Amino acid sequence: MTMVRALVLVAVVVLLALAPYSALSFGGLLPGAVNSTGSLQLLALMFVAAATAITLDLMFGYTGLLSFGHALYFGFGCYSTVILSNISGLGFTLGLPLAMLLTFMVALVGNAASLRLTGIGFSMATLALAQALAIAVERGFLRSGGEVGVTYGLDVLPAPFVGIANTRNAYWLALALLVAVYAVVAFAVRTEAGHIWQAIRENPLRTGVLGYNVYACQLASGTIACTLAGVCGAVYSIVMGGANPSIVVLGYSLSLVLMVVLGGRGVIWGAVVGGLVYTYLNERLTAVADSDAVSALPKVIQAPMSQPDFILGTVFVLVILFLPGGLASLFRPKNDDPVDAPQPRKGVLVGNTDPGV
Repeated sequence: MTMVRALVLVAVVVLLALAPYSALSFGGLLPGAVNSTGSLQLLALMFVAAATAITLDLMFGYTGLLSFGHALYFGFGCYSTVILSNISGLGFTLGLPLAMLLTFMVALVGNAASLRLTGIGFSMATLALAQALAIAVERGFLRSGGEVGVTYGLDVLPAPFVGIANTRNAYWLALALLVAVYAVVAFAVRTEAGHIWQAIRENPLRTGVLGYNVYACQLASGTIACTLAGVCGAVYSIVMGGANPSIVVLGYSLSLVLMVVLGGRGVIWGAVVGGLVYTYLNERLTAVADSDAVSALPKVIQAPMSQPDFILGTVFVLVILFLPGGLASLFRPKNDDPVDAPQPRKGVLVGNTDPGV
């Protein structure tokens, strides 16, 4: 990362951190002024989605593992944090770390099982696991609340995150999450392990021939990514005050994939852009579709404008057609972050490439 890029990122983060003090209005682009409750919550949701998209990009963009079940870990982190925190005697202070420990264990076991399959088999395995959680949540297992979801009990959340007046604190928490996840993944992909992940993405067979344990490397990538997704889920529960079934369904997993593809696979800041743009459009188009301005349009224009999914789909198709590398390809140099092929060596992740060993 160049010094100029680092300074730009720092400047952007500082400006975003100061946003809750701004009363600027952008003419309907946000629900209200920047520092209004609605705008801050929308921005917080965008930050959480962008952070979650980064975690999927670590698997899909950098390691070549297409997961259709990433919502499993996001949802598990969210639900487990709320449910455990609500248990008498645990509270949020103990419930949160315990939930993250359980998320790590689920991520480890889930990826260990799924990675025994490759290609589309792996994708289908992740989908099956995610659907299992979705069914469990829908049926209200383990105090999940069924179709209505579950919320934090009285006096469970720390006081700084309770009430509309403290929305700015939830905003700052979501921003801190995005910065932290970005930093962790950016560091990880630049390590030796990160170079091996990228080599596996390009040619897993060749990487295995070089002596690297492909299964172990993929397991490390998947476990890190899915655990971080669980952390994102925990922050989501704080921003929203609870958990709801919409975050564990197939649609949310596919939305995360769309965020990564929209922004640019294998580019961390591309995943951020994809997550921000997708979430913004998904949230605001619904409000615009019901507005008087759209109702006053001619029928031929009103029909598509009143269908947010149609507009999102159109945007996605246009990006695929004209920007196959995602929105990041508009600005990313062709030689940005080249991947050096790993050389044969012995180490922790070197050995038999058979996942059964």
